[in-house]
Amino acid sequence: MKKQLVGILILLIGLLVACGSNESSDESNESESGSETRELRLAHNLSEDHPIHQALTTFVESVEEKTDGNTTIEIFPNGVLGSESEVLEQVQNGSVQMTKVSAGALESFSDEFAVFSLPYIFTSNEHYRNVMESDVVEDIYQSTADNGFVGFSYFDSGARSFYTVDTPIETPEDLEGLNIRVMDSQTAIDMVDLLGGTPTPLGYNEIYTSLQQGVIDGAESNPTALTTGQHGEVAKNFSYSEHTNIPDILIVSTDLWDSLSEEEKTAFNEAADETRKEHTELWNKALEEAVTEAKEMGVEFNEVDKEPFIEAVQPLHEEMKKDEKLAEIIDAINELDQ
Repeated sequence: MKKQLVGILILLIGLLVACGSNESSDESNESESGSETRELRLAHNLSEDHPIHQALTTFVESVEEKTDGNTTIEIFPNGVLGSESEVLEQVQNGSVQMTKVSAGALESFSDEFAVFSLPYIFTSNEHYRNVMESDVVEDIYQSTADNGFVGFSYFDSGARSFYTVDTPIETPEDLEGLNIRVMDSQTAIDMVDLLGGTPTPLGYNEIYTSLQQGVIDGAESNPTALTTGQHGEVAKNFSYSEHTNIPDILIVSTDLWDSLSEEEKTAFNEAADETRKEHTELWNKALEEAVTEAKEMGVEFNEVDKEPFIEAVQPLHEEMKKDEKLAEIIDAINELDQ
């Protein structure tokens, strides 16, 4: 009997030790992962088959890997959390930590972002990338810090050109009397006005029905708008004016950015750089496919002489350079035209 009691006591002691060990292990796992995990939200208004969404998916995976799983990011595509401006407000109030937004939409927060919307500020795609991957953009990214967010990377959104229901835009005079949809950007409004058209600011999701109902005669964007937005079902002329190349900016809330360690900031930046390279490949392929598909929809593509357009918008350059800070940025951009 004594031997049996001793055996039972040893068994109980062993079980207690094992339980204690398991509890200790569970607490350690919770300490290593649970308490340190940062869960973030990234929202945008593009579809899941858009190159930017695909690239952002890679970005999310890369950040999680580079931070050893301590940072996870949930993506909300398709505008499910609101329009671009509404999501930007959510970044400011902290309910969303990251988003992709057109640089044109950031003009109202910082005049420095207006430089990106200046027509023909970039002379070529190579010049555009030289600028966007230089130190010139860093000060611009930080110029909205007091507004609750900063930029830290960009995506190419293509050269923007005019497309219309039935009138090819081959010269600025062809825009006279036409209502042209523009983004809610003062620079874009002034540009169309200088070119002789009537600028009509509208949300992207309003373009199709506005073209269909004759509210607007055309819009300006890259060829993918003809296919992903189905605008090519209504607008049958696309003219390569290529007046602007406005980047999409990947932004993060100032509170989040300031809370990151230097190692975490490096992880975010490295992930963004890798993502941008992937996006460039996806984007170039998407452009080619969009042109092919749009032609099948009956859209005609027109080459234009850009010189008359360049001359017509020079007052915008002159006006912007009256601001000393903006003049410095423009000069720096021009110096990178190699």
